[in-house]
Amino acid sequence: MEYKARTFELPEDINGLSKAQIDVHIGLYNGYVNHVNHLHQQLTKLATADSGEDFSYSISELRRRLGFEWNGMRLHEYYFEALVGGDQTLMADSGLYQAFTKQYGGFSKWMEIFKKVNARGPGWSILYYDTQSEQFLNAWVAEHEIGQLAGLPVILALDHWEHAFMVDYKPAEKAEYIDAYLAAINWHTISNRFDNAAQ
Repeated sequence: MEYKARTFELPEDINGLSKAQIDVHIGLYNGYVNHVNHLHQQLTKLATADSGEDFSYSISELRRRLGFEWNGMRLHEYYFEALVGGDQTLMADSGLYQAFTKQYGGFSKWMEIFKKVNARGPGWSILYYDTQSEQFLNAWVAEHEIGQLAGLPVILALDHWEHAFMVDYKPAEKAEYIDAYLAAINWHTISNRFDNAAQ
């Protein structure tokens, strides 16, 4: 099994996010993909080893590490995919807009809350949708392998780790980076994710 790093057709000019910043961040994403493949190779070798030794401890440690690398790979795919096609407004007649309005009283009210999910510290702000309760959940995930909400589709993933903004912004300017990223999103893509999750 081998995973290939995805390529993302990003706009040439993203307001508030330089090409240098994007290139550094894409490089980090590629590293996650490489590490996922490396760990799969190591796990396969250990699982098929015919030496009579017990590799269960090594396998369990590699599996734990795989969770970090895998989630890092996938969360970055959500992150970059949201920028493909350039900034697009969320349409008021979309299911996503209407669901935000039903739960939060409006899209802008949800946005205010989402921006505060991770006001301090590194990690990810993730918007999940729980299909059983038909409710959104805004979550902070500090480490990729910890704090994920099992079984819930990811609607939006916003990277707060310094690698996502330090080329363009100082740590104290993280709020400006958040504004820039959210303004650059193709909300048509995010709306499609919601529609698929809500079916």
